[in-house]
Amino acid sequence: MHTHDLSPWQHSHQFDTGNPAAERSTRWVLAITAAAMVMEIAAGWWFNSMALLADGWHMSSHAVAIGVSAFAYTAARRLARDRRFAFGTWKIEVLGGFASAVFLLVVAGLMVFGSLERLWSPEPIHYREAVIVAALGLAVNLLCAWLLAGAHGHDHGHGHGHAHAGHGHGGLGHDHGHGHGHDHHHDLNLRSAYLHVLADAATSVLAIAALLGGWFLGWAWLDPVMGVVGAVLVANWARSLLRQTSAVLLDREMDHPVTEEIREGIETGLADSHTRVADLHVWRVGRGAYACAVTVVTHSPTLDADGVRACFSMHEEIRHSTVEVQRCSV
Repeated sequence: MHTHDLSPWQHSHQFDTGNPAAERSTRWVLAITAAAMVMEIAAGWWFNSMALLADGWHMSSHAVAIGVSAFAYTAARRLARDRRFAFGTWKIEVLGGFASAVFLLVVAGLMVFGSLERLWSPEPIHYREAVIVAALGLAVNLLCAWLLAGAHGHDHGHGHGHAHAGHGHGGLGHDHGHGHGHDHHHDLNLRSAYLHVLADAATSVLAIAALLGGWFLGWAWLDPVMGVVGAVLVANWARSLLRQTSAVLLDREMDHPVTEEIREGIETGLADSHTRVADLHVWRVGRGAYACAVTVVTHSPTLDADGVRACFSMHEEIRHSTVEVQRCSV
């Protein structure tokens, strides 16, 4: 014999869909990046700087990727009330972040190819003009980083870490403190745009260093070498972003601390009724929200879904839960 119950929940808005500050900032960054991209590509071609040209093409990919981020915010907002999305539209934003990470990897590969080609076939560089353009590009990157950092701080301004007591079934109470830091509230779409801007800034710095080394020390080889170094840096950031976004998209969340905390809370809080967790699934449905499905096996004739749910009710991040209670013969 078993009972099966779903927790009540409100569609879409329950799961932290949308980030208006990030959407506005991303649009501004897109416009600024597109203008700087045209300037750097034209200057890199005119002044014959591979580091500067790589930075410009790198920035062009960022313009596309940031455009994807802006589109993801708009799509998630406009479709927020579409009931075909079982848990809201937040994963549209995560999908935008994943696409941006793929763009970063492609650009890293192009940077390596172009830099190695220039290393084997060096050409004269107009250092003074190239340094000026690279410095302007860096200024643009810092401005964009500042815009996105403001939205990033707004997104992380509501973390939690507190304790609750006295939840249980049949008088069984327990104290449980939790504080998972800010990992529940990461906006991965915003993080992808921010990483693109940081990658731009890093490659601008490397381009300036390469150009100065070639100008004053005669190290013409430094220009393409810095292109390769920049590509490695970009690829590393892309790998990190791919790992984070793919974990959400593939529901690879069972190693999250809240999973074991739910299991422990149920089995500890209901120990007197010889209740154990037979099956548990936890997955992310928003920046600050998780859903779970749990099956418990119990000897208690009175335990119901609400009694089980009370054992993990202190976890505010669990916004939707499906509880099944299976009873064993004594």
